[in-house]
Order: sequence, then C-alpha cells, then structure tokens
Amino acid sequence: MVTSAAIGGTLQYGYNLAIMNAPTIFIQNFINETFLERWDIQLQDYQVTLIWTIIVSIFSLGGFAGALIAGPMTIRFGRKKCLLLNNIFLMAGALLALTSRAAKSFEMIIISRVLVGINSGISMNVQPMYFGECAPKHLRGAVSLSSAVYTAFGVVLGQVVGLRELLGNDQCWQYLLASNAIPGIIQLLTLPWYPESPRYLLIDRGDKEACINALRRLRGCEVQSSELDEILQEQAEAKGMRPSRPCDLFTDRSVRWQLLSVMVISSAMQLCGNDSIYFYASYVFKEAGISDDMIQYITIGTGTCEFTACIMCNLLIERKGRRFMLMGGYILMTGWAVVFTIALSFEHKVSWMPYLSMACIFTYILSFGMGPAGVTGVLPTEIFNQTARPAAYMIAGSMMWLNLFIIGMIFPFLVSELGQFCFVPFGTVCLLASLYVGLFLPETKGKTLSVITSEFHKLNFKGQEKSSSTSQAHYQLGEVCLSTAL
Repeated sequence: MVTSAAIGGTLQYGYNLAIMNAPTIFIQNFINETFLERWDIQLQDYQVTLIWTIIVSIFSLGGFAGALIAGPMTIRFGRKKCLLLNNIFLMAGALLALTSRAAKSFEMIIISRVLVGINSGISMNVQPMYFGECAPKHLRGAVSLSSAVYTAFGVVLGQVVGLRELLGNDQCWQYLLASNAIPGIIQLLTLPWYPESPRYLLIDRGDKEACINALRRLRGCEVQSSELDEILQEQAEAKGMRPSRPCDLFTDRSVRWQLLSVMVISSAMQLCGNDSIYFYASYVFKEAGISDDMIQYITIGTGTCEFTACIMCNLLIERKGRRFMLMGGYILMTGWAVVFTIALSFEHKVSWMPYLSMACIFTYILSFGMGPAGVTGVLPTEIFNQTARPAAYMIAGSMMWLNLFIIGMIFPFLVSELGQFCFVPFGTVCLLASLYVGLFLPETKGKTLSVITSEFHKLNFKGQEKSSSTSQAHYQLGEVCLSTAL
C-alpha cells in the first residue's frame, strides 16, 4: 500500500523538482526560437532567464493551490479516492508538456508546471494523512516518514532520468517533462486494490463495519480491541463536530500551540536552505576541480545522500522519537551552515577548502534528511484530531509552498548581495527552529491523541491552569476545615 500510494504521491514532488535541472539550456533555447519564429524577436539573456524563472517558480504556486484544495477533497472523497483523482492534474500536465514542442508553445510548459504543482500540493498533504491514519500506533511515525523517503527517491530518480545519456538532452527534453505520468499510471492500476483510511470510514462516514474490514485487510489478522477502542474514542470526541476550516483553527485557543508548531516547522523546512544548497552544488564541485561532464554524476550523489538519510531516519524515528530527530537535525544543519560559510570565505586562499565545501554539501543534506525532511510531515497527523486534520494539512502545505516560492525568488538576490555569507540566514533559521522544538514541542512517539492533546492543553491554557489549580486548593482547604459545610 505504501509503495502504491507514494509512487504517484510524494515521489512526484521530488521527481518534478529534479527533472527541471537537466533541460535548462534546451528549454531556454526553445523559448528563444519560439519568439524568433512568431514575432521575429531575438530575446536578450535576462528576458529568457525571466521566462525560465516563471516556468520553474510557477510549480510552487501550483503546489500552493493544491494544498488549499486538498482539505476539502479529502473530506468529500476520502483519502484514497483523493489520491486517485489527483492524477487528473498530473495526466493533463504531462500531455501539455509532451505536445508543447510540436505546438511550439512555451506557454503550454507553464500551464503544465501549474497542473503538476497542483498534483504535488495535493499529494504532499493527503499521502501523509492517509499513511498516518492507516498505520498502527507503534509504526505510525515510520510509515508516515516513508512519504519523505519517496520524496528523496523521486529526487534521485529525476536526476538519473535527466542524465544526457537518457532524456536530459536536446532531442528528448519534452519526454523528460512528461515522464512523470508513468508513476501516476502505476498508482491508478494498483491503489484501487487497497482499503480506505479506517479512521475516515468510521469518524467521517460513520461506517463501523467498513472500518473493521479495512483494519482487517491492513493488519492481515483480526482487529485488536484496543486499536478499535482508540478510534471509537476519537469518534466520540468528534461527535457532532463539523470538519474544521483553516479560519476555525486560527480562532480556536485549544489548538493554538499545535497550529503554531505546524506553521513554524513547515516554514522552517523550506527556509532552512536545503533546496538552495543544490544550487550551490555545481559551483562548489567545479571549484574542486571536477569536470563539467562529471558534475551531473556527482550531483546524483546529493540526491542519494538525502534518500539514504531519510531511510536512516525511518529506522530511528520510533527509537529516538520525533522531537530528538527534528531538533538534532536542525542543530547539525546550523553547525554545517557555519562551516560552509567559512569554507566559502577561504576557498581561494586555502587549497583544500573547496573539498571542505563539498563535504559540507553532503553533511548538510544528510542532516536535513535525518530530521526535518521526515518528521515534519508526520506532525499534523499526530497532534490534530480527525475534524481538524485536513485544515491543519492545508495550513502546513500552504506555508511550505509559499516559503518554497519565496526562497526561489530571493535566493539569487541573497547570493549576489551576501556572497559567501548567503547561508548565514539559513543557519539562523535552523538555530531558531531547533530552539522552538526544544522549548515548546512535546514528544509524540507512541502516544495516543488524547495524551498528546493534554500536553498541548498545558500550553494553550497556561494562565487558566494556574488560576484553576489555586481555586481548587482553596476549596479543598475549606472542605477539610468544614468551614463551608453549610
């Protein structure tokens, strides 16, 4: 089930990020040729770069739109059916990309990237929710973390398919952009054979029999009463409550710190600079003396590095806990950002500094994969109840995609203005994120929703807790003295 859902889900996010690197120069030439043929205009370099930037960045805006519609879709259609319907956007985008060259229209590529972005925005929200609701409590973190594993695998796969010997050349770039349809077709053929989320069937649909059948199919044995009782308890707590909207979460004090935690950690995941370090990779490898022909193969190592780290995180998350992995990852990234800044500052003065820069790239990506990449997607499933979960994922996804768009737009200016100090802001974000996790985020490993909610309750109603405990103490004192017996 995990492979079937992820191969057409979060894998698409990593894959569609990676495949845009190889055909950059070929698509830019295609844009220039199109203008020349249509209007007999020779574009200047900055104009071609502007259109290329729109093609790349519009993916983030599509993802933002997908994150906004993911919540209502999961409520209306369910988690599994939402993933299946999501392939409509993917197939339409792939068809536009495939025919764009024959139609001599770069506008079709832009629309294609919007549609593929919507597909990724929906899958990045729905898939972790689906996994978290289907997994047993002791495997909830590991199963949900597989979303990050497949995202990293998508990056590696995109880098491999984008090699010049495969589809990353002038003759085949349109097939490269349309190749994302293949994982979608595999999902359409396999996912219908698996059950819907048991929690959705019972809590949202009220179908206990379907819930028991889904649990039996997922576990491969008879349903344990403790697991069913936990879902029934959550159903009782949510009884009579309508699904929350994002605006409801902002005004509900009982989920204030849960919402703040999701927003902070989702934003930090993009503002930490991990995607930006891929931009610096080619430059650093070139400074280390690696030839241009070999750089494309070395770059695959960066994606493989994140993929390996996510697998390691998958093995450790149920042992060490979410809080430890998240905080540790950001602390390590802070340290490597400092070392990377020093290495960039002295790369022309010390002969071995470019090699230290190369090491920093791999260790920075490793640290990201070991913590933030995996744990961030798990949290909304674990700290929000069934009625609030879709809205929480909408907000988390919106923050992630908006910050990805912002980083994509401002990073060139950071490089030009700050030079070798461009990773200082990213290191600061990592430091602040680690402090927030250490001070305010409780551990969720192996805990039920009611236990996690009670821990957040202490933060959400901190002032009222003190006054309540004080008044309770006075009442007990009076009872002992029998002074208020009448």
